[in-house]
Amino acid sequence: MEPEIVDLARAAGTTLVTLMATDAWQSARSGMTALWRRVLPARADGIAGEMDSAREELIAARRTGDEEAEQELRAEWSGRVRRLLAQQPDVAEELRQILLDLEPARAEEDLRARTEINLRAEVSGSGRVYQAGRDQTITER
Repeated sequence: MEPEIVDLARAAGTTLVTLMATDAWQSARSGMTALWRRVLPARADGIAGEMDSAREELIAARRTGDEEAEQELRAEWSGRVRRLLAQQPDVAEELRQILLDLEPARAEEDLRARTEINLRAEVSGSGRVYQAGRDQTITER
């Protein structure tokens, strides 16, 4: 298989799984389901259900911090898309367009993932805690 097709499938699987736990999920699901419905209509409803199941699995994995499960989902969906492209190479351009349409949501999710900060502190007695996700100025008098 051509490296370009493999890269496209990897990008599609990664984008799909990345967007599963975001507000853009319905757009991603609709685009991918429509693609499958056009190319393999008998499989489209099954693929839609499998995407929904994968979404539930992803949300549970993120809740428990299971990064390996998320990586497995990315690989699984990349493989599914790669097999679809192997059967129907003429849909590559349509898939590229779906990914372009989803790019703003993907970029926003990538930014959110890089900037998420979790802070936790415990104080007792007369102790103080100062926490900040970025710049902080403390003026004590």
